[in-house]
Amino acid sequence: QVQLVESGGGLVQAGESLTLSCVASGSIFRINTMGWYRQAPGKQRELVATMTRGSTTNYADSVKGRFTVSRDNAKNTVYLQMNKLNAEDTGVYYCNAGHATSWGAVYDLWGQGTQVTVSS
Repeated sequence: QVQLVESGGGLVQAGESLTLSCVASGSIFRINTMGWYRQAPGKQRELVATMTRGSTTNYADSVKGRFTVSRDNAKNTVYLQMNKLNAEDTGVYYCNAGHATSWGAVYDLWGQGTQVTVSS
């Protein structure tokens, strides 16, 4: 079984920065794409940023130029550096990863979520 554990959320002022981390642990064969999604109150979960194992990135338009996703494949860890935060960035941030098994199955994994609150 593979689990994702996020850390780094909190309360910050508008304009400040925050870094989220997510570690995959357990019986890992190979982690494919890793990334971050968020859900604001009353809204649907949305993509924030993802990175493939080969370092190809994808960002939501709303965070381009402010957020940076990175990963350490050896540590099965993904990071999200968030700069110039604003109130619209408030929400629960979820780590997501695709776990490929030795028998060819791919499982879509989610972390428990970490709260990010930006006060204006």
